Amino acid sequence: MAKINFGGVEEEVVTREEFPLEKAREFLKDEVIAVIGYGVQGPGQSLNMRDNGFNVIVGQRKGKTYDKAVRDGWVPGETLFEIEEALEKGTIICFLLSDAAQIELWPTVKSHLTAGKALYFSHGFGVTYKEQTGIVPPADVDVFLVAPKGSGTSLRRMFVEGKGLNSSFAIYQDATGRARQRAIAMGIGVGSGYLFETNFYKEVTSDLTGERGTLMGAIQGIFAAQYDVLRANGHSPSEAFNETVEELTQSLMPLVAENGMDWMYANCSTTAQRGALDWWKPFRDATKPVFEQLYNSVKAGEQANISITRNSQPDYREKLEEELKELRESEMWRAGTAVRSLRPERN
Repeated sequence: MAKINFGGVEEEVVTREEFPLEKAREFLKDEVIAVIGYGVQGPGQSLNMRDNGFNVIVGQRKGKTYDKAVRDGWVPGETLFEIEEALEKGTIICFLLSDAAQIELWPTVKSHLTAGKALYFSHGFGVTYKEQTGIVPPADVDVFLVAPKGSGTSLRRMFVEGKGLNSSFAIYQDATGRARQRAIAMGIGVGSGYLFETNFYKEVTSDLTGERGTLMGAIQGIFAAQYDVLRANGHSPSEAFNETVEELTQSLMPLVAENGMDWMYANCSTTAQRGALDWWKPFRDATKPVFEQLYNSVKAGEQANISITRNSQPDYREKLEEELKELRESEMWRAGTAVRSLRPERN
């Protein structure tokens, strides 16, 4: 592992130099990697591993996602199977269903976890909250995770572009003495840029906080607040959306991704620099209590309980669509649809 200084703190990470793709392929050459679920993470991870030369199969129930897998080139009876058959064939079981679906399918998965197999997650939820999920792996299998820091869609897009998302990895149980190398090889195989080590609990608490915070929940709340203030003061929907969302996502965030926030500031007007430097701390001070409240709720298990309870309801999909419809049909995101349609690359 390479030692890297992260802001004054030295950490060990795994890069493609220390553990190249060829080494990962060699280490997993006798494994059958069974990806269970073809929803959010399943397509990106399985396609990347397939393109990287790993022996991958997919387990998926018949239906829309099964048909999508066929369109993606998975062959029924050869590389695409019903879940039970894929579980039987697999030596590394990639359990990539939603957290709620994992709870439902766990008895079936557990029955196929014979000694020496590996159970792979991309989220520590099911094992960390085992009292609520019932997911307790047998003692004679390896259990580890690789969690790409982004959506499965992004993982695939960046792979195709020759890039890679960074991923965390963690070892929960090493029954064979090979769990760590199995995990790292899988991390390289799914297309990670580099791998940093964590544990299942830390992965869950950081992930749940991030999703509810800056990655999704907080950013939507901030978008909505600024957009509403601009509209209340007479600005048009087009102007409000461009100043709130479009400029951030299309112009400024790529600069941050390229070289950092200070570099983005340095490449904006002096007026913008002054305003940003004067106002970032008040926004930090205003939102930090909310983030502390959020983290404490995650730490106490409240967010896990809410997710399990609500996402396991039979009418979950219908209620989800209602909540997404509220976002989709808000003026801000309807304005966004119009703005995106006018981008030069779409005309």
